[in-house]
Amino acid sequence: MDGSYHPVDSSEMAFKLATILAFKQGFMQASPVLLEPIVSLKVVVPDKFTGDIMGDLNKRRGRVLGMNPIAGGKQEIIADIPLAELHGYSTDLRSMTGGIGDFSYEFARYEQAPSDVQQRVIEENAKEEAAED
Repeated sequence: MDGSYHPVDSSEMAFKLATILAFKQGFMQASPVLLEPIVSLKVVVPDKFTGDIMGDLNKRRGRVLGMNPIAGGKQEIIADIPLAELHGYSTDLRSMTGGIGDFSYEFARYEQAPSDVQQRVIEENAKEEAAED
């Protein structure tokens, strides 16, 4: 909170350590939360696969915002979904649609991660730090 310099008792290391401890204390008092990137996803699939795709998006913590019919018997599904949940989506979409489905996404915003996701990330980081020591 406050510091002063004294030629006998002060050192660079003492000020660095005090800074680290002050930051940790202030950070924890601020009640930090983990944010995750959310992307806007557009999936184009034939009508017969729409239900499967919407179910898969819900399973991946996605929020379906709407559907637009496209010529040729296809649907464009628009959803917001956490970027972390898109890992492997290309393969899964290809499996569900027999290689016909197509998707694209772009970054939209950050949102607070659900508490179970935050806890999982904290535990994984703690394990990695313990392995390094």
